[in-house]
Amino acid sequence: MKADRLLSILLLLQTRGRVPAHELAERLEVSVRTIYRDVEALSASGVPVYAERGRHGGIELLAGFRTDVTGLTADESRALFVLAAQGAHAALGLDEALGSALRKVMAALPAPHRPAAEVTSRRVLVDASRWKGGPRQAVDLEALQDAVFADRRLRLSYRHSGAREPSTYTVDPYGLVSKAGVWYLVADRRGKPRLFRADRVRSATVLHDTVKRRPGVELADVWEVLRRQVEERPTGIDVTVRVRRAYADMFLRLQAAWLTALPEGGPDGGPEGDGGSEWLTAQLSYGRLGEVRGLLVFADRLEVLSPPEARAELAAAAASVTELYQR
Repeated sequence: MKADRLLSILLLLQTRGRVPAHELAERLEVSVRTIYRDVEALSASGVPVYAERGRHGGIELLAGFRTDVTGLTADESRALFVLAAQGAHAALGLDEALGSALRKVMAALPAPHRPAAEVTSRRVLVDASRWKGGPRQAVDLEALQDAVFADRRLRLSYRHSGAREPSTYTVDPYGLVSKAGVWYLVADRRGKPRLFRADRVRSATVLHDTVKRRPGVELADVWEVLRRQVEERPTGIDVTVRVRRAYADMFLRLQAAWLTALPEGGPDGGPEGDGGSEWLTAQLSYGRLGEVRGLLVFADRLEVLSPPEARAELAAAAASVTELYQR
């Protein structure tokens, strides 16, 4: 919209001073001719803006003119520019809006705080994605967003982990949560809190029915309940392992989610012991027995010591792999 573009031009000039017309055109994705027409419109509306042609020319506001918003401290100004990863804004279709908002905020900051905020935006980057997380299925958040902001119920076709066919649910959404780069829909189903991974939603239909949330309950309240349910889930099986000292770093990195006791003499500051043993002992806790199969990635660099059923589970898995490759 032209009004948005005029405001963007005003704020860019207020922040940067003199700016070449071609640079404004590139930033706002319009022609140079359009920029000059916008400058004329700003001037006609009373904004003291002028253009200087030539090699070192550009468009500039009259010295001393500015719109100002005061009241922000230096730390508050810097905090505004430490934002979530761009991927989160892209998933919500807000990348362009974010850039526009930051320009407006930068121009509105008190002059003494502006340099610190600009340095913060260039020196601090938040990337919520995991290292080597592998390819992820594309996530379409449009219908989920529509229901959340319109306060409408949702009908989901949702495939649970390990299920071959999706299930159908009618839910009352509270909102969307991005955790470690993964989007979740937080909703009630039949009055009970539920968590749905957005990348497992096969289809979502926004219904005409108004959402039915529990009175006085907000997104943050439901998320806290669900988060605790996941993190405080009762453990299914405790496993004792020994891992070769040379692979302790890799073991800690890959098994951190299940580790309940650091290996003695490990790289994270555990007791050194005599330091002469090739093996380190550690404690793990899994939700179910089958999860111990993930330890096969260590091959002969790790041995399960107890319980017997965990050793039997790994032995059976190893035998199946051996049989597969000996055909």
